[in-house]
Amino acid sequence: MTRHGVRRVLPLLLGWEELPKAVSVHGAPHGERVREPVPAVLLECEDGWLLLDTGFNTALLRDPALRRRYYPSPSYQPELPGPGEPLEEALAAVGVTLDDVSAVAISHLHADHAGGLKHFAGRVPVHIQRAELEYGLSGRPEVERNTIFRTDFDDPRIDWRLADGDHEIAPGVTAVLTAGHTPGHQSFVVDLAGGRGFVFACDAADLTENITGERSAGTAIGVTPEATAGPIRRLKRLAEEKGYELVPGHDPVVWPELIRRLSGAR
Repeated sequence: MTRHGVRRVLPLLLGWEELPKAVSVHGAPHGERVREPVPAVLLECEDGWLLLDTGFNTALLRDPALRRRYYPSPSYQPELPGPGEPLEEALAAVGVTLDDVSAVAISHLHADHAGGLKHFAGRVPVHIQRAELEYGLSGRPEVERNTIFRTDFDDPRIDWRLADGDHEIAPGVTAVLTAGHTPGHQSFVVDLAGGRGFVFACDAADLTENITGERSAGTAIGVTPEATAGPIRRLKRLAEEKGYELVPGHDPVVWPELIRRLSGAR
């Protein structure tokens, strides 16, 4: 455990997405669908508030032409929680403003995680794996087909802090490389000041069954789907060794319950 831990963990809900279950669980039955939460996590650290992930770029959903361009498939339906900016509203609900956030870390560049980076360009450091950013900026035609939208993050004002593997982002917060779902996906280990903690799997394991059954992620880039079970096993070992709760990234039962438990939401 680091010298000082994180003071508070506040999970946030930034929207929903209805999609085939096979996107999250490799081999899920054809036609089975799930409605998954779009998550973020706010951490009160020694040096201020650290935000893990940022949700959707709302402009790409609210403008009809942009929505047709970026979300053409009827099988995947993103949903925003209200009329305003989801990130701004979720922060306000826990008494925090965008200006209070002193650093951001992105698990990966999928549109439901990196779309809110527009709020932080030119303002705070943004932590990411080098391999993830290089893939996102590579110009390869399949990048956008993999729901990584360059318009979300190709901004010269963003103060990128690049990592090559596991690294400490802040006292009590360690990013763990869990590549497979994307080339530079990272999960997060959070040590609380009181001695407990969490392992946030992010999209290395969307659902509880990815963890309990070690079921591979439904989508992978650069590796076979079966290879994504390795990062799941690694996260399970880390959580077991530390005695921490391992939180799946998009579970529709676990995430709302975690918000109620940690944020006092009703």
